[in-house]
Amino acid sequence: MADQMLEITLERLSALGVADENVIVVRTAGSFELPLTARRLAERGDVDAVICIGVVIRGDTDHYEHIARAAADGIARAGDDSGKPVIFGVLTTDNTDQAVTRIPQASDYADTAVEMAGTLRQIHDLR
Repeated sequence: MADQMLEITLERLSALGVADENVIVVRTAGSFELPLTARRLAERGDVDAVICIGVVIRGDTDHYEHIARAAADGIARAGDDSGKPVIFGVLTTDNTDQAVTRIPQASDYADTAVEMAGTLRQIHDLR
């Protein structure tokens, strides 16, 4: 599912005029590892925005709660700490069907990243 979301996001970035050579794709072991990876990417001078894509589906234990919370809090913190847009594209659902229905919304992650990067650029250029 995350691969499908990535493909949709990449297609939308391209449609928005973001050149392929300006896109860095980094894979993580899971959603729990997204915040640290996002923070390191956002610290790079050549990165304007980071889009975190993942899927966390509720299981029989409370593991879901811990992973979903850690991913959400950590991704938000990565954006706050870096001063760059770090987009939360992690689906947190009760079941696979809910996740599958939300996959097409991945294009919104690209829209948000481009819009926020532009907004922050405008704020930076205010004098």
